[in-house]
Amino acid sequence: QVQLVESGGGLVQAGGSLRLSCAASGRTFSRYAMGWFRQAPGKEREFVAAITWTGSSTRYADSVKGRFTISRDNGKNTVYLQMNSLKPEDTRVYYCAANTKGGGWYSTPTYDYDYWGQGTQVTVSS
Repeated sequence: QVQLVESGGGLVQAGGSLRLSCAASGRTFSRYAMGWFRQAPGKEREFVAAITWTGSSTRYADSVKGRFTISRDNGKNTVYLQMNSLKPEDTRVYYCAANTKGGGWYSTPTYDYDYWGQGTQVTVSS
């Protein structure tokens, strides 16, 4: 079992920044890949970013590339999402997720992730 708790969401003006954190507990954090996803009301959950178990490789959705950065601290069992140059269209609920069955390599489909946090709301005002 893995428990994930996100924090750091909130209200920010367009062009501003936020850093989301996701604290993990349970199974050995350093052995699995992590991802961030987001979801708008009535829409499907979409991939944002992912990172391998070592943190050596990352992947981003085209919509956030160059603005968002995913990172992890295996000593603190935490994954981060630094979000810069935020836009109103980034307004979503953001979820972190763990892929414990992928051998530590990242993936983008939601169905590859077997544990999810409760989500944190990010609202960007224009």
